Amino acid sequence: MIRAVLFDMDGVLVDSEAFIAEAAIVMLAERYGVTATRADFLPFVGTGENRFIGGVAEKYGVEIDIEADKARTYDLYFELIRGRLAEMPGAVAFVRGCRERGLKTAIATSADRRKLEANLGEIGLSEADFDAAVDGLEVQRRKPFPDIYLEAARRLGLGPEACLVVEDAVSGVKAAKAAGAACLALGGSFTEAELRAAGADWYAQDLSSADTSMLG
Repeated sequence: MIRAVLFDMDGVLVDSEAFIAEAAIVMLAERYGVTATRADFLPFVGTGENRFIGGVAEKYGVEIDIEADKARTYDLYFELIRGRLAEMPGAVAFVRGCRERGLKTAIATSADRRKLEANLGEIGLSEADFDAAVDGLEVQRRKPFPDIYLEAARRLGLGPEACLVVEDAVSGVKAAKAAGAACLALGGSFTEAELRAAGADWYAQDLSSADTSMLG
């Protein structure tokens, strides 16, 4: 029986991938003269900005200062999203609908806290709309390891088997299943076949079309 829903953020609640990739492309160009493309970032979607940026840097043989370069990428990102970042279809209504059903909710993102707060603010949500919030700096291992979802469930006072994880990335689906949670995968960066192969129990294009019968 599902008693809580744990939400990934980027690609699940907010349509942010193009913006963070654009910001990282600008940063790599201005600091290292690298001409990266959006496709370069696809293998690292859902793994957090350290790997998202660092993985592409490795591809181009660049040794970066991840903390300084991530900070610059975030500064560029925050400029890009102001007034432009959109919620994923049905996301806000789904979050609020879960709480109306009496379910606990948590946001669990591989991103840093400052990105979490900025993203939620742009779509009219805040941490107060969730019973718990875990960012990527609060766990030792990032997705596809299960740490972030285990920690989110712990903060809700539940075992992961009582939780439904909502994800959009292969690494996130693997993290959810490794934690022992059920997983609803959403379309976007990966195909339904790829997400189901990673272990997704259900699939929907977005939260506006998700079958809520799984929530009981």
